[in-house]
Amino acid sequence: MVTEGDPTNFVKVFHLLVISFTWGMQVWVSFISGFVLISQVSMHTFGLVQSKLFPFYFYSLLGGNAISLSVYAVYHPRELLDWHESIQMALFFVSVIMAALNTQWFGPAATENMLVMQEIEKEHGLGSQVGMNANKEGYAKLREQDPKYKEHRSTFYSYHGLSNLCNLIGFFCTTVNLIYLALHLGTI
Repeated sequence: MVTEGDPTNFVKVFHLLVISFTWGMQVWVSFISGFVLISQVSMHTFGLVQSKLFPFYFYSLLGGNAISLSVYAVYHPRELLDWHESIQMALFFVSVIMAALNTQWFGPAATENMLVMQEIEKEHGLGSQVGMNANKEGYAKLREQDPKYKEHRSTFYSYHGLSNLCNLIGFFCTTVNLIYLALHLGTI
């Protein structure tokens, strides 16, 4: 849908608020909250909080990125894009894809495996300690003794790694788009 003229001030403010909200949420969840939480609560509490927080986080990212892409696409018809705008459109699109992957596959798969791991850990008296480095020997022993735990742990870390990668790629895309937007505040 090709639009006539420049976006209204309302659209500009709305677009800036949405992309700022998305970026701020990514900074908080990716670089602050997890590190603070893991050092203050037990491993199982940390996992429980993350299992409740991440679906909301991923859906919020997906919604925010989809809105940003939509607003940008409406005011930048494909036929009229220069190479800067094409890159920016691609970055918005990649952000949507990364959030969708986390929302639909990587996040739920990591959570599912984590919950199975926690049940096994509870059976062996693990998970109530605070911090990742507490009782390393107990976890190492559990990995050696229980092949089911070892398998779920391996699967969890695979999905967790893919989820982190998608999150960082999305964060990079949002950051570049926010910088570009800041440098061109007269337009979106």
